Amino acid sequence: MRRFFVPPENVGEKYITIDDKNDLHHMERVLRLSAGDRLDISDSQVWEYRTEIVSIDEDCAKVLILDKQKFSSEPDIKITLFQGIPKQGKMELIVQKAVELGVSSIIPVFTDRTVVSDKGNFSKKIQRWQKISDEAVKQCRRGIIPQISQAVKMTEVIDSFGDFDLVLFPYENEDGVTIKDVLRQQNGSSDNAKELNVESIAVIIGPEGGFSREEAERITGSGGKSVSLGKTILRTETASLAALSMIIYEMEL
Repeated sequence: MRRFFVPPENVGEKYITIDDKNDLHHMERVLRLSAGDRLDISDSQVWEYRTEIVSIDEDCAKVLILDKQKFSSEPDIKITLFQGIPKQGKMELIVQKAVELGVSSIIPVFTDRTVVSDKGNFSKKIQRWQKISDEAVKQCRRGIIPQISQAVKMTEVIDSFGDFDLVLFPYENEDGVTIKDVLRQQNGSSDNAKELNVESIAVIIGPEGGFSREEAERITGSGGKSVSLGKTILRTETASLAALSMIIYEMEL
């Protein structure tokens, strides 16, 4: 069943209004939906609804609420991915797969070794990546659309560490501590990371060239936990997805 997203103010006691022009065009012209067809609707915050179309035209669709439930497919843990900006379109893959894995938000980062530069049109890339996030969410039937924020510098990333319960820093020069080790140590348990009292985690991934020594020292000196992702050196797009998968496995499964 197709899923659409609406702002909470569009949700009434019995009916939901869909007024996004792109959604309406997709419903009418592509999916050929009409009165009587059923949809899944998310309010992008807490609730998801099973609904039935009452009326639809080019300006508005009105749907009847048949059932209301809290999100069933959203991870309990909120993960923000700070991604060193890669080159040659790799960010598109990272966004798509990170969204499928359950990331809450993605923030592109200009690091010391980032090759890509902002030539004044970087906002178009953000828009493109956000569209990919939107599409990935609908495909995997999540309850929220992860936002792709404007790109920041590493100093801004470090300044935000206080917003998270835990900051994980996968680093190629770390060979003794894993993500599993950190999660279980935080809990004071050797075998149950699910009971960890952590609601938000930041993950910091470098670009193709990795992090400079100065960046690494600033990250760990500011509270970032240096972790290994294994015995091999991973590409940036692989490192992001490996780290997210490990966290989800430990915390959710």
